[in-house]
Amino acid sequence: MEREDFERLYEQHASALYGFLVYRTSDAALAEDLLADTFERALRARKRFDRRKASEKTWLYTIALNLLRDSARRRGSELRALERMPHEEAEPPDRLAAIEDRDQLSRAMHILSDEEREAVALRFGGDLTVPEIAKLLGQPLPRVEGRVYRSLRKLRDELG
Repeated sequence: MEREDFERLYEQHASALYGFLVYRTSDAALAEDLLADTFERALRARKRFDRRKASEKTWLYTIALNLLRDSARRRGSELRALERMPHEEAEPPDRLAAIEDRDQLSRAMHILSDEEREAVALRFGGDLTVPEIAKLLGQPLPRVEGRVYRSLRKLRDELG
């Protein structure tokens, strides 16, 4: 697909694709972002586009649907993370103690190797299971299990 074809593609399909994205997301700003991302991906992949496999319109909507699904997954993860956050208690929390605890943990994390910090971050920051981490890193499950276990043991020892 040549650059002129890409510009024609945008002129022909951007408006309808934007309408579809607004309809699906009920959020004009998100729809604009998804539209821009769709055409950015299409521009980068335009040399790989094969008219024998799909029409231009189908190709664009496939890209947009994949971005829409990715966005929905991210929103779901963000909502789950917010739900896990502690709610305000009747008594105000000891904010100074919480800051000190975070500072202690941050200092303790520096005793871990890069791989151990990454494993802990994926497990507890990213809320991934150990099998998910193993798959993500492309490493055997026992190796990742051991890394997470050793990391936690080191942190417990360091923090007392």
